[in-house]
Amino acid sequence: MYIVIVGAGEVGSNIAESLAESHEVAVVDIDPDRVEALMYEADVLGVEGDGAELDTLAEAGIEKADVLIASTDDDETNIVTCGTAVTAADPFTISRVKSAKFLRTWEKSEGAFGVDHMVATNLLTAENIARVIGLPGARDVETFVDGQVQMGEFEVRESSPITDLTVAEADRYESLTFAAVLRDDEVIIPRGETVIKAGDDLVVIGSRESVRLFATEIAPESKTTQNVLIVGGSDVGYHTARLLQDRGIKPRLIEKNHDRARELAEDLQGTTVLESDATDSEFLEREHVSDADAVVATLDSDEKNLLVTLLAKRLGAERTVAVVNSGEYVDLFEAVGVDVAVNPRETTAEEITRFTREYDATKVAIIESDRAEVLEIEISADSVLAGRPIQESVQELPTGVVIGAISRGGELVIPRGDTVIEPGDHVVVFVDAHCLEAVNDKL
Repeated sequence: MYIVIVGAGEVGSNIAESLAESHEVAVVDIDPDRVEALMYEADVLGVEGDGAELDTLAEAGIEKADVLIASTDDDETNIVTCGTAVTAADPFTISRVKSAKFLRTWEKSEGAFGVDHMVATNLLTAENIARVIGLPGARDVETFVDGQVQMGEFEVRESSPITDLTVAEADRYESLTFAAVLRDDEVIIPRGETVIKAGDDLVVIGSRESVRLFATEIAPESKTTQNVLIVGGSDVGYHTARLLQDRGIKPRLIEKNHDRARELAEDLQGTTVLESDATDSEFLEREHVSDADAVVATLDSDEKNLLVTLLAKRLGAERTVAVVNSGEYVDLFEAVGVDVAVNPRETTAEEITRFTREYDATKVAIIESDRAEVLEIEISADSVLAGRPIQESVQELPTGVVIGAISRGGELVIPRGDTVIEPGDHVVVFVDAHCLEAVNDKL
C-alpha cells in the first residue's frame, strides 16, 4: 500500500517507522527538521509543508494513496486534512483527535468530515487505564474477539508462586496460553523447559476468566480494585472516571481548579469530586490514599504525574498508574517505581496501525513499544493454518509465533497440538516483531 502520513511528531513517526518496511510511506510536516530526521531513520518520502493544503498533498502523492493518516497535534487540522484529501483522491482516511466531541459528531454521520475512521486519543487512553485497573497486577491488557479473549502482560515478582518454575510446571490453567517471556531486551517464546524468573514480563492469552484467575495467583498480594483515586480532571481523567462508574466502581477524583471541579461533579454523578491540590501530602493522608487499590495520575504535566504517583506509593497506595505524554519517559517512570505508565501517543499509534496491515487483522495490540504484536486474524481457506493440526501447520511459521486462542462460532477453542483450525475461525496470535513480515506472507 501507499500511505501518506501528515504529522511527523511522536505518533506519526512511530506509525511511519513501523510501516516503512512493508509499505511505501510518505510523511508530511511543516517542520523540516522532523521530516529530515524521519527520512534518515526510516525509508520514507519526506515532504515539507502544510498537509491541509492540496498542493502539499499532491506533492506527497495523494492521488495514488491507499491510506491517508492525519496525526498532527491539532484536531481541526487533522479533520481538514482528511476533507482536503478526499477532494483530490479516494484514500481511506484516518484522523487522530484528542477531544471526544469530534468523535461523537463523526459517529452520528458515517463519513462525516471526509473521515473514514476517527481515533480519539483521550478516550483510548482512558479505556487503556480502565482495562489495566480492572486486572490486578497487569501492566498491559487488551481484549479480542468481542471481549471473549484477553491478553495480559504481568511482571513476575520474587514473591510470585510461579517464580523459578518451568513453563510446564506453571502451566496449570485450562484455557490459558503462555505466549511470551520478555526478559531485558529479549523476547523468549516459552517452551516446557523455559524457566520463569523474577523480573520477567509474562504475556498470556486466554479466556477472561482464566486470565483473571492467573492474575490473582501470580500476584496474590493484589486485591480486587474498588477504591480508586484519580488525580487530575483532564479529559483523560474524566473519561477514566466515567468508564469506572460504568463498571460499578465509585472513584474519587481530585481537581484543583474550582470551575472544572464543579463541572466534573455535575457530569460524574457516581464519582466523588474533591477540590484540592493532589501534590499536598497532608491532604492525601487525610483522604486515606494508603487505602487506595489504585491511584491514577491524569494531570497535564508528566512531572506532576510522576510526583503524585511516587508520593501515593510512598504513602501506601497498592498500585499507581500515570499518564506519560513523552514516550521517552515511559521506561523511566516504571524504573523509579510507577507500576504502569500509559503513553497516549503510543496508544493512538497502536489503534491507527491496525488499519494499515496487509494481512486482515481484525485487531492489533502492540507489546512494549513494538517489540511484539498480538493479532486477531480471521483465517481464510488459503492460510497455512487452515484445515491442518496446529503441530503440523506451525512448522511453516517462524519460531517467534504462538497461537494463543481460537474462537469458532462464538465458542472458545483451546489451541493444542492436535487442534485443527478451520476457515472462518478467529485466531489470536502472538508475533515477535522480527517475524511480522514473514507472518504476513503465511496467514
